[in-house]
Amino acid sequence: MEKAAKKELEKIALKARMGIIESIHAAKAGHPGGSLSCVDILTYLYFKQMNVDPNNPDMADRDRFVLSKGHAAPALYAVLAQRGFFDEKELLNLRQIGSILQGHPDLKKIPGVDMSTGSLGQGVSAAVGMALSAKHFGNDFKVYSILGDGEIEEGQVWEAAMFAGNRKLDNLILFIDNNNLQIDGTVEEVNSPHPIDKKFEAFGFDVLIINGNDFDEIEDALNKAEKCTKPVAIIAKTVKGKGVSYMENAVNWHGAAPNDELFEQAMAELKAAYAEME
Repeated sequence: MEKAAKKELEKIALKARMGIIESIHAAKAGHPGGSLSCVDILTYLYFKQMNVDPNNPDMADRDRFVLSKGHAAPALYAVLAQRGFFDEKELLNLRQIGSILQGHPDLKKIPGVDMSTGSLGQGVSAAVGMALSAKHFGNDFKVYSILGDGEIEEGQVWEAAMFAGNRKLDNLILFIDNNNLQIDGTVEEVNSPHPIDKKFEAFGFDVLIINGNDFDEIEDALNKAEKCTKPVAIIAKTVKGKGVSYMENAVNWHGAAPNDELFEQAMAELKAAYAEME
């Protein structure tokens, strides 16, 4: 990737991280850790990869995206706002009565959201259905989804994977946000899904393993995925809480909002990182 293009994506991702922290602090609730870990993937998808139009969010030939780990909604909201689907000011209304931005994505209320998600495992099932529909009707759009590594402990994920592999849905690309932490501890402590790559291969997927917080590696993986003749699972090694020092690799920030002091610290760190790129 050209240096200037990468820098621009990194700046967008930093702004999105600020939006995540601001929205969760305003709501006094939310899931910052897993939102911060996957924001780089979302930034690349919405600003470089996917065929979407903020001025026509329901256009028939758009690429589809499903946030299967729906509790990371603050990340999706922040990126959608950066992309122009709605005003950034709306982020401060996260989880408020009457707001379009609730704790999980709602396709009926939020421009740019293709599937309501939250119950783990169900989002990827919907993504598989979208990919099958595209094949059935001869549409050429792609379907992308992000799953949590804790989420893939759900049996429904593997039913969906079995179907996708059996039908050779090469228009389906899954990202596994492999930050190794879930609400109760490490994924190994709770119910180890490893080896993740071998499991997806067994279900008929082509598998790629990348640093999910690196835009060059995200781009390289998606370029490779274009040539695959099977559904693709991209195992993205990420840092939970990426970008905020005290949240990084800290399980207690899976589902908690920063107080005023910690909010200021997080924003100062993110703003300093942004200023260095100017």
